Amino acid sequence: MSQRLLRLTRGPARRAADHSAVRCPRRHSRRTSATLSALVAAVVMGAGGGTAVAAPVNPSDDQISGAQAAQDAAAAEVGRIAGLVAAAEAQLEQVQVQAEAAGTAYLAAEEARLAAQAAAEQTARDLQAATEAVTAAQARIADFSRDTYMNGGELTSEMALLDVEGPTELVQKAALLDYVGDHQVDVLGALEVAQVQQATADAAARTARDERAAAEAAAQSAKAAADAQLAGQQAQLAQVAADKAVLDQQLQDAQVALLGLQGARNAYQTWLAQKAAEEEAARVAAERARAQEAAEDAAGGDVGGAGYTRPASGRTSSCYGGRWGVTHYGVDIAAPIGTPIYAATAGVVQRAGPATGFGLAVYIRGNDGAVTVYGHVNEYYVNAGERVSAGEQIAEVGNRGQSTGPHLHFEVHPSGAMYGGQVDPVPWMRARGITIRGCG
Repeated sequence: MSQRLLRLTRGPARRAADHSAVRCPRRHSRRTSATLSALVAAVVMGAGGGTAVAAPVNPSDDQISGAQAAQDAAAAEVGRIAGLVAAAEAQLEQVQVQAEAAGTAYLAAEEARLAAQAAAEQTARDLQAATEAVTAAQARIADFSRDTYMNGGELTSEMALLDVEGPTELVQKAALLDYVGDHQVDVLGALEVAQVQQATADAAARTARDERAAAEAAAQSAKAAADAQLAGQQAQLAQVAADKAVLDQQLQDAQVALLGLQGARNAYQTWLAQKAAEEEAARVAAERARAQEAAEDAAGGDVGGAGYTRPASGRTSSCYGGRWGVTHYGVDIAAPIGTPIYAATAGVVQRAGPATGFGLAVYIRGNDGAVTVYGHVNEYYVNAGERVSAGEQIAEVGNRGQSTGPHLHFEVHPSGAMYGGQVDPVPWMRARGITIRGCG
């Protein structure tokens, strides 16, 4: 016993650099340590003795401002290119109207050319008829003049008729003499008029053809220019429309980025508020725990009437019972590493050291025959075979083995079996005057 007391006395001093909690081997000094441990545990421990939830990323003001500026710049550029698209569409409409007008003018010029061509052809036909008439008159006059020359200038009409070889020639010469006698002056005038009309019609036809050809060429050139301008304007519209599509996507990306940052900022603010609420709740719980411990100190609540005591101070983070298809065979008391663990009842240490699942554990068979188990301890201060008293420090809270956070796993085996026969420790300890809050 004296050697164990010496080890307990030296142990806390040797580990003072690693653990801030003050540990005393005896019950008379554990009140201060228990109170401090409860306060610290209420603030720093998460629900269920698990690890703390990582804080979400909080975007900086510069990041959000940069995203906002990027969105504004993209929106401004989209607005600018939208103006260009509207202008290009208006210009395209104007060019389309001009192209249609040029096409109509070309068709009108083509129609006029065809009409002029038809008029020229008709004039040519009229000219041909006049020419033929002139030729016929010239031929008759030539025949008459020849006959007159051959018969002499005094040849009368009667003599000319007598100078024939047969009835046919007689008829022809009589007709000619009659024609020349009656119409000689008219034929010569008609000949002169036909010749003038021939020259005029020919000149008019040539001028009309030339003018209509020039008009058609001009209309064709105007149509080609209008078509080229229309194609160019359509290409320009297609280009600015494509640019706008790209800018629209950039604006959408900038909006998504800004919304993401704003969402992250909102999530961070929500997390801060939740954390503050949890810390406030933990503070209130710690104050209540401290008040409860003070009341229990005055009433002897840590020590039962039959020599039992609470195994550790802290917050109950998990109770006895089934979950996820398995059974949790004890009660978990969350507390910072180094918080003292006390023997719940007087008895003999059956085992102290490595234990599967617990990392390190202490097993004590009490004077009443029940085995109490203390798992996940950081360090233990007793050895197998040693006798301990109720309330004597036997270990300190740890996070060894299969543990998600520092806590004491406390079991009770009333049957005396080392590894079986577990019962719910809460009602078992309550029946012996010890209250473990947080479970039914």
